[in-house]
Amino acid sequence: MESHDEAGLNRLVGATVRTLRDKAGLSTRALALRAGVSQPFLSQIERGVSAPSMSTIYRLAEALGVVPGDLLPRPPLDQVTVVRADEGQELPVSEREDAAVGRILMSRSDRMLEVIEYRIEPGRYVQEWFESSGEMAVYVIDGALDIEFEGSRTWRLGPRDMLHHPGSARHRWLLVEDQPAYVLLMVGRAQAEPLP
Repeated sequence: MESHDEAGLNRLVGATVRTLRDKAGLSTRALALRAGVSQPFLSQIERGVSAPSMSTIYRLAEALGVVPGDLLPRPPLDQVTVVRADEGQELPVSEREDAAVGRILMSRSDRMLEVIEYRIEPGRYVQEWFESSGEMAVYVIDGALDIEFEGSRTWRLGPRDMLHHPGSARHRWLLVEDQPAYVLLMVGRAQAEPLP
């Protein structure tokens, strides 16, 4: 059952998506088409009835010309940001019930860096094909992770290994031998992107 905090967060995200869509002069149909989601699902997101997954947040942000963190409630602006172990917005990788969940440590349009932590347990879905603007770096803290690039090769990362690549390279993650992995994803942009 959804908590009041989750319901409130869904309403805030939905209202933000609707506001940015209106500013961009897009209909729900046009935005849904650009983002590759159904119009009814987009309507549910905007009404706060459904929570978008990480992949949907990225697709919506790309379609709206913003960064993913711009669709989430903003923390107070400060020069120093500390995110404690029990803080950070959780966001599933996809809409599937068994999706792995990431924890956003930093994602704002006034920052050039986005950081997301993943604790991926066996049986949790993480194999979503993914692409984004900017650059991406994956750092494995513990466990192992295969990163497969569409039409290319697969790289295996172990503890303390890092892989850096253009965000536009379509890729997906795979657990190795059904063992858990603890991973940091960092997304960098050339410059801070202001809201439209």
